[in-house]
Amino acid sequence: MKWVKLISFLGVLAMTAVLFFGFTQGNFFEDGGKLMENPWGIVSLVDLYTGFLLFAVWIVYRESGILPKIIWVVLLMVLGFFTASLYMLLAAYQSKGDLLKFAFGTKKDQLLSKYRP
Repeated sequence: MKWVKLISFLGVLAMTAVLFFGFTQGNFFEDGGKLMENPWGIVSLVDLYTGFLLFAVWIVYRESGILPKIIWVVLLMVLGFFTASLYMLLAAYQSKGDLLKFAFGTKKDQLLSKYRP
């Protein structure tokens, strides 16, 4: 779990820095328009949002309440892998080293009782 915490923390730091840089130095709509004119810009966005959707599946599976699911997925779609890094960091700390709790969250006990004799 130390590696998950470290990589997630570094992800939060890196994404915080680049989001701050982007929002203070760039023009989201103007720069986004240029990105959409470039075929590789489109490929990159499709790739990025495919990753967001895959990560969102994990969040939706792992969380038990509808409101946390909605909030985390919306934040993921808006703030990207800043949110994913933060989510993983919090999940790693909440799991207290338990890999199954990290992976399955509140569903861990339900899964264990289903598959244990």
